[in-house]
Formats: sequence, C-alpha cells, structure tokens
Amino acid sequence: MTAPVGTRSSADLISAEEPVLAHNYHPLPVVVARAEGTWVEDVEGRRYLDMLAGYSALNFGHRHPALIEAAHRQLDRLTLTSRAFHNDRLAEFAERLAELTGLDMVLPMNTGAEAVESGIKVARKWAYDVKGVPADRATIVVAAENFHGRTTTIVSFS
Repeated sequence: MTAPVGTRSSADLISAEEPVLAHNYHPLPVVVARAEGTWVEDVEGRRYLDMLAGYSALNFGHRHPALIEAAHRQLDRLTLTSRAFHNDRLAEFAERLAELTGLDMVLPMNTGAEAVESGIKVARKWAYDVKGVPADRATIVVAAENFHGRTTTIVSFS
C-alpha cells in the first residue's frame, strides 16, 4: 500500500510514476502540490515561479479568483455537455467571441492540439478553394523546435 499523497517525497512520487505512466513526457523533477497566482509549491514546501503558465493555459495564473468564481457558478449548475447536445451558454459565448475577434464564425476547441489540427484544415481548404493550390500540393510550414501537440498529424511538427 502506498502512503497518502502529501506524506510522500518528490523523489518517491516521481519513482512511483515510472512503472505506471506512459513515457510520452519528460517533466522537470518538481512535484507540484499547490499553486496560487504565479507561484507553485512542491510537496516539500519549496516555492517556484511558474514560468510555463501551463503552456499558456494558465496565463491568468493559478486559482485566479474571478476564474474560480465563474467555474464554481458553472459547476454548481452543469458540469459539462458534449457537442452532441446544445447548451444554454454556447450561443452567447460564440456570439461574443465572434464579435470580439471580428469573425463571422468561431470554432471553440478543448485543446491546443485540436486548434492546430483545425487550423491546418482551414488553411488547406483556403489554399485549395481560394488560392488555387493544385489538389494534394499544399505544404504545411511550421516553426522549428516548437510544441504543437501530440496528435498523429502534428507530433511530427515538434
């Protein structure tokens, strides 16, 4: 039996992950237990300035009070609906996002990988339909040594 989290050291927790987690990431040897704003704290109580910001998903910092409040309001009424259903918040969100961006249509995504995949599809469609690129001749250009996601298509970009 393993000790409860909070009583195990960083080294112990990292070692415990090794045999049971797929090795698709190579994380820093820091086991984060708590966070507030731009600071994270490991299980031993050491503080670190979070310079990754969750790959920009946490660009408002950890546990931002306005975001926590909004999340609680939503979770108190409905956790999640898939896109197999409509929900009472999606239309207003899409309208406001389209207005903010000056676009006619938006496509919300759950992950950065989904956004990159969709961006590729939109760019290819534009290349073929608007720019007149011959069929199957589109080229995708990416920035070297960047992370775009782990899907079959975009993992090679990284």
